[in-house]
Amino acid sequence: MSEIEKNETQISSNFIHNIIDKDLETGKYGDKVYTRFPPEPNGYLHIGHAKSICLNFSTAGKYNGKCNLRYDDTNPGKEDIEYVDSIEADVKWLGFNWTERLFASDYFEKMYQCAMELIKKGKAYVCELTAGEMKEYRGTLTEPGKDSPSRNRSIDENLKLFDEMRNGLHADGEMVLRAKIDMSSPNINLRDPILYRIAHQTHHNTGDDWCIYPMYDYAHPIEDAIEGITHSICTLEFADHRPLYDWVLSELEWPTPPQQIEFARLNLTNTIMSKRHLKGLVDNNQVEGWDDPRMPTIAGLRRRGYTPESIRDFCDRIGVSKANSMVDIALLEHCIREDLKAKVESRNVVENPVKVIITNYPEDKLEEMEIENNKEVPEMGTRMIPFSKELYVDGEDFQEFPQKKYFRLFPGNEVRLKGAYFIKCNEVIKNEDGSIKELLCTYDPETKSGSGFEARKVKGTIHWVEAKSAVEITIKAYGYLMIENEDGENIINPDSLKILKAYGEPSIKDAASGEKFQFFRHGYYIGDEILNTKDEKVFNKIVDLKSSWKK
Repeated sequence: MSEIEKNETQISSNFIHNIIDKDLETGKYGDKVYTRFPPEPNGYLHIGHAKSICLNFSTAGKYNGKCNLRYDDTNPGKEDIEYVDSIEADVKWLGFNWTERLFASDYFEKMYQCAMELIKKGKAYVCELTAGEMKEYRGTLTEPGKDSPSRNRSIDENLKLFDEMRNGLHADGEMVLRAKIDMSSPNINLRDPILYRIAHQTHHNTGDDWCIYPMYDYAHPIEDAIEGITHSICTLEFADHRPLYDWVLSELEWPTPPQQIEFARLNLTNTIMSKRHLKGLVDNNQVEGWDDPRMPTIAGLRRRGYTPESIRDFCDRIGVSKANSMVDIALLEHCIREDLKAKVESRNVVENPVKVIITNYPEDKLEEMEIENNKEVPEMGTRMIPFSKELYVDGEDFQEFPQKKYFRLFPGNEVRLKGAYFIKCNEVIKNEDGSIKELLCTYDPETKSGSGFEARKVKGTIHWVEAKSAVEITIKAYGYLMIENEDGENIINPDSLKILKAYGEPSIKDAASGEKFQFFRHGYYIGDEILNTKDEKVFNKIVDLKSSWKK
């Protein structure tokens, strides 16, 4: 068990833990608590899966139990070893260690033998209805289904046909194995569900050993039972499937079967929470890949600059519920701000730079100004950055014709340069096209920061970089991937990425990929793990400084 799991034994109580507490009191599973995280390797994990990861592993940690990582790999046409590798990287990055790494496909032979047992008990049969016919026979929510013509086949004939299916004598879709339960059940999931289908496809783990594959609802309870799972925690949409989960284990007469417990899945504003839809964005080149920093995948959040601590904090804050609800993405953003504010150093970076010439500053003078690395953590110390008569200030910090209550730089106004001097804008020099070429300013040498000057006050403080030593960088400013249109529908945000050129203080040229900073007065940023190089500095914007989330 990892240190994180041990440290999270104080995880807040929830209804799942209440169930486990009762089971421990009654000795239902002795003193054992065994959970599992069972992803299908058909895509990269997203923030919704992070909630399940944290819940399963932390629950095991709370009770000094065990938690498996198990791949539900029963659908070979959509699964790939790339996804297996990515899932393991994500779970480890979040800070968790599994007890065992297992595959559903490890149990294919056992599942096959269990299916044979059900046939021999008269609880399963081979059906030759087409998909369309099966849908028609199934009935509706208000009308019962009707029996398949194959339902009353003899046990011997079903065993023979199922063996033929196993040996590849029939084509895809030609026949399936179905459970024999109740075609009039009010729960449609119990109307003779499919247990096995034919799929002549190569499997990432078993190769071409099999051409029939179990359905998830049949495979999952058997996997749990084989592994000795006590509490099979899954999302709310599987509540209607729980009777089938229990039916499979009951008919197979499994001693002390695991119990399925459902919780509400995560729904997040401005976010796609579906691997299928996310895969569509990747396949259609609407994003750069599964790890595009706009994606809600764990890989995307990691590249964006989110930390495992912030995601675990987020999952703890949203809690575990029995009812579906929508969580504001502002809470996730709040969690990363809270995590980074005491961890990272600040750097001066100006966007949309405007050049400032300090006309009364000595021509050949170059000073070193002492700047605090993190104003909230004095222990992080200070750094020195150069200052001369030519500077860049941020484009948002100058208005030629200032709005009401604008206290930054404008003609005739005086501001403080953070960590340096007061300057006053005297003249605006423009290019032929009317754009600003430079601002001519003067400084007051008596107002150096730290000198104790208090003769007069200014309302505005802005940041800056020295022009000759400034490092040009690229900023990838990411917005929400999804936004609402005029009709209240979620659509892809056409402005989800803006690429900006900016100037940073000299030390920014040494920033490593994955290194995080607060760009003073702008937000938190990370050196892109792929695009950031020695010669080209590329930073992803993690989150703005200002939080719109309120407790």
